[in-house]
Amino acid sequence: MGVDAARAYGHSSGMMKRHVLTLSCPNRRGIVAAVSGLIFQSGFNIYDSEQFDDAETARFFMRVGFNTTDGANYEGFRRGFDVIAAQFGMDWTLRDPDALPRVMIMVSKFDHCLADLIYRVRIGELRMEICAIVSNHPRETYDHLDFGDIPFHHLPVEKDRKAEQEDAVWALVESTGAELVVLARYMQVLSDRQSARLTGRCINIHHSFLPGFKGAKPYHQAHNRGVKLIGATAHYVTQDLDEGPIIEQDVERISHRDTPEDLVRKGRDIERRVLARAVAWHLDGRVLLNGTKTVVFPA
Repeated sequence: MGVDAARAYGHSSGMMKRHVLTLSCPNRRGIVAAVSGLIFQSGFNIYDSEQFDDAETARFFMRVGFNTTDGANYEGFRRGFDVIAAQFGMDWTLRDPDALPRVMIMVSKFDHCLADLIYRVRIGELRMEICAIVSNHPRETYDHLDFGDIPFHHLPVEKDRKAEQEDAVWALVESTGAELVVLARYMQVLSDRQSARLTGRCINIHHSFLPGFKGAKPYHQAHNRGVKLIGATAHYVTQDLDEGPIIEQDVERISHRDTPEDLVRKGRDIERRVLARAVAWHLDGRVLLNGTKTVVFPA
């Protein structure tokens, strides 16, 4: 099964066009030779290539960046790659790294991750287009933030009407063409149905105390237990709550001198940077699902 995520693959004369191919399949001899040989024969130049052979699962993972040269034949490459993909049983994506993926951000009251993502987009650090901000809180909750022309949608979660709210969220995903949904401290549990809809394209961020410190005020709970490390985890959303494949994690040491407020402040910083890295790596085609885990090719 493959996904061609490119929006425009025009090859006007003299234009250097880049492509990123990611793939996974059962491991066997000849995969690298088949892929790299086809790229060469089609007139392209490989500028980046990484691969990983998982001995535990007997699966092979590969990410290849290549660009056009004079006389490159994209349509010929696509026809040839369809044959190779079928031959090796590949799951694959082919995308244009210069296109701006459309991303929907969902948020609740805590807005530090939302504000950070918006800032990184505006300074060009995150190459994506925020197509919608969705919250279960009204717009005035974020009056201190400048959303510019990013559409905001207030979709409250009401008792016994959660399914309707999730249908409205899904309708927005489809109508906006969102390729990724980011739960930037969205404090609502997605249903199994919604999680299944968003398989492989929904990233969540949470503090790494889970499942040790569940419920309200986890940093205060951690302080009461005298923890020495705090952290955050970014992962794909699955039907298993907060147990989806992990993309990125980070930690910071703390001491007895730190107050609960210090833990909250430091935790916000970790959450921001972990989520930003996970989103960037996903959008750059550097994260491949490997069962309950991920393969993350470094930038």
